[in-house]
Amino acid sequence: MSKTITSNQLLGEIGETAVRLRFLNMGFQFDGRSRLEAGIDGIAEVMDKGKPLARMIAVQVKATESSRYSSEDDSGFTYLLRQADLSYWQGSNLPIIIVLYRKSDETIYWKTVTLDLNPDDRKLHFDKANDVLDANAVDRLAALTVPKTGFGYYVPPLGGGEDALVNIFPLTLPTEMFVSSTHYTPKGAAATLLAADEPARFDWVIKGGKFWSFSDPRENVCHQIVDIDQVEGIDTSYLAFHEDHDEQNTFAYLLKSAFGHQVRADLGWSKVGKLFYFRAKAENTTRTFAYEASKKKTSTEVVNVSISKGDAARVEFVRHHAFQPRFERLFDQWYLVISPTYFFTTNGFIPHSYPGALLAGKKRLDNSASIRGQVIMWHRFLTQPERDAKSLFAKASSAPCLKFGEPPTVALSTRVPEDVWGSPRRGATEPDSKQERLFG
Repeated sequence: MSKTITSNQLLGEIGETAVRLRFLNMGFQFDGRSRLEAGIDGIAEVMDKGKPLARMIAVQVKATESSRYSSEDDSGFTYLLRQADLSYWQGSNLPIIIVLYRKSDETIYWKTVTLDLNPDDRKLHFDKANDVLDANAVDRLAALTVPKTGFGYYVPPLGGGEDALVNIFPLTLPTEMFVSSTHYTPKGAAATLLAADEPARFDWVIKGGKFWSFSDPRENVCHQIVDIDQVEGIDTSYLAFHEDHDEQNTFAYLLKSAFGHQVRADLGWSKVGKLFYFRAKAENTTRTFAYEASKKKTSTEVVNVSISKGDAARVEFVRHHAFQPRFERLFDQWYLVISPTYFFTTNGFIPHSYPGALLAGKKRLDNSASIRGQVIMWHRFLTQPERDAKSLFAKASSAPCLKFGEPPTVALSTRVPEDVWGSPRRGATEPDSKQERLFG
């Protein structure tokens, strides 16, 4: 009896060949597996202008002759994964995609297979406009090869370059600061100031019997915690650029204290989260900050009230724009390093008991544009007093303050694709923000 090759075997070979050719035309390598494969037909390797990057993607090819896919219409369709394939892929150390080839119209679509799928929810939803395997998918495929764990990650996308914004603001310091001896500890000094008749202020640092501040303690409530006859004004640079690391750390703490005092009317401090956040002006009330971004005037809700969507509408939580600060010295320049984040309360004032899940959900929706927009927004907020001071009707102020320069930009040879900014939940929508999408 003569041997025969079935039509299904031929169709499978045609499908793999078509997919391999498509990957090659996209600039990727594609190596087929042996006939012993159990659920992965080939390995695609990302290349940049002919240079292999040793970043691999496991590919499963499914070919059909001409039949329509499930729920197919002009915009998309669904595809049900086999439970056996999912079980096999669970142990994979490579990202996995499924590629669907239809011979009748030579269409090739692809989709990432996430290994945390519920066994009862094995449907993949394909978008005919966005899920075509062609040159437009190159950056998204390259992003799959980067592990999304650890302190940070970067994948070299294969498109053009862009300017990256660095989340640091150079500081202009007051030229003079005041030092004095004191017999108070920081805790004792705070208790004394809180008990005084004058408003307490904490724009100072005490360490080892020494008091430092940018404000003259003889002219404010701090006269109660220093040795008045020992107060001396000195050049700020003497301590700001001291070579001793302990002195540098003390100066960094002074910068944080002075900064907190400077923004106290608008920003609160969370000791638990170690972050500054926009204060609410009233209970369960939104707050908007209008500013001029790099291209146009815009605004954003820096305090956002989330209302439940049920019949009995109620406030679920209040989200505040926030950032974690760090003051760093690089050579002969001090910087404020900001890490944008969010702070959650129940009504604008009471900290939320379980903010972790809310923060994780919001972070999943953030992309490079929104992060960049937040950095710009914080810069505009911190430099608002300087712009107001130039106003014709501005009131003169002699109080020393920290001033903030423009965040620097770095020219990147390649563009950062949006796909590498976390893994949004399936079905998640973009955040409702008016911040300018500067990476668009």
